[in-house]
Amino acid sequence: MNICIIPARGGSKRIPRKNIKKFAGKPMIEWSISAAINADCFDRIIVSTDDSEISKLAKSSGAEVPFIRPQSISEDYTPTGVVVKHALEWLELSDLSNTNVCCLYATAPFVTSNDINQSLSILNPNVCDFVLPVTSYAFPIQRALIIDEKTNLLEMREPDEFSSRSQDLKESFHDAGQFCWGLAEAWISGDTPFKRKTLPYNLPRFRVQDIDTNEDWKKAELLHKALYA
Repeated sequence: MNICIIPARGGSKRIPRKNIKKFAGKPMIEWSISAAINADCFDRIIVSTDDSEISKLAKSSGAEVPFIRPQSISEDYTPTGVVVKHALEWLELSDLSNTNVCCLYATAPFVTSNDINQSLSILNPNVCDFVLPVTSYAFPIQRALIIDEKTNLLEMREPDEFSSRSQDLKESFHDAGQFCWGLAEAWISGDTPFKRKTLPYNLPRFRVQDIDTNEDWKKAELLHKALYA
């Protein structure tokens, strides 16, 4: 069984009502729900929300909202894993060993059904517990600069790498912030992907964009238009 869980609380601070604000012509969460539906690999697509408006929109878009998320796990600092665990415990699944769970973010307009399926294909319980989409940093992080709080002067974060050529530095990656596949048992345990065996699923940088500020939002819409218009 494959289950998709989309966390979508109503209390976004930096971009109010971000999960249902219109992005490129339709409410943001609809992009994620559509990608999940078009992947055609899920037995259930569930939105976990504490918000009645989000619930109504999610249902009209083709997802389930079988419960309203408790306020106690709908706060700013509630970890995503806690939300996924709550949803799985609510479902009371009889066979966790044969269940894969995809936590799909509500603000992931660049996610594709192909990415969802391709990453699922490498989730092998004999090899890993999670599969996490990542993308590479555009610049070697070993050459990062910091600003001293007292002097306001620039310093290298890793001064020992000053003489190293960029092409000789090991490439680094970061979470793409779109979704994460995991074995149901791994989610239920409360462990994060970084405490378990996790395989990467590589995404190109031009399809990865954090959307945390209004500037991020504008940039993402321009990029989305360039890619899909």
